[in-house]
Amino acid sequence: SNVLRMSSGIQIKPKTAVQKSKTSSPLPCSPEPAIKPQPKPSDKLNPKTIDPFGAHSRPPSAFAAIYAKGGIPCRLVHGSVKHRLQWECLPETVPFDPLLVTLAEGLRETKHPYTFVSKEGFKELLMVEGATEKAVPLLPRLVPVLKTALAHSDDEVFGRGLDALVQLSAVVGPSLNDHLKHLLTNLSRRLMEKKFREKITIALQKLEQYGGKATVTIIKSKIPTYCSI
Repeated sequence: SNVLRMSSGIQIKPKTAVQKSKTSSPLPCSPEPAIKPQPKPSDKLNPKTIDPFGAHSRPPSAFAAIYAKGGIPCRLVHGSVKHRLQWECLPETVPFDPLLVTLAEGLRETKHPYTFVSKEGFKELLMVEGATEKAVPLLPRLVPVLKTALAHSDDEVFGRGLDALVQLSAVVGPSLNDHLKHLLTNLSRRLMEKKFREKITIALQKLEQYGGKATVTIIKSKIPTYCSI
């Protein structure tokens, strides 16, 4: 037992000394940290800090860019019950070209406030005195824009496009007949969907009301099941 205590004592002393020296040793004596992997060449070409599909990297739409630069002479005013537009000048004094076409293009927007500004602005601009004479010359440019909105996969965009088409028809009347066939194909497709069937039927009836008897023939050429009012 004496031998064991002596040997253990002899062994313990150098160990404690070594342990003290290790604990009091400077940082260079500590284990080396793991080596970080070198970046791949592909990381330099496509750094992870930049998301090419992020919202900030996407360029704004044409309507959003025009709106940001003040090209739309009206702004959204938030009300306690409902929103409204505030025009910088009287809508009667605003040139329809190109504002009416720009507002029609904004119908395809899906973000606030562009959705409200484009829909309400298009509607209010068509309500001014003399709107018919100003809108008819723009039909060749308005119809393709409305056609794009009616072909959109977003249900709300389609609804805004359909409302705008009816509003335009109420203003230009039979002048829309020459362009109507380009819009009816998209209406015929959506007519198969139950959620839009009634809304589209009412819209077609209003188109007939504003366009006259010739409108019925045009509608039936694309939608044979349509029943005239």
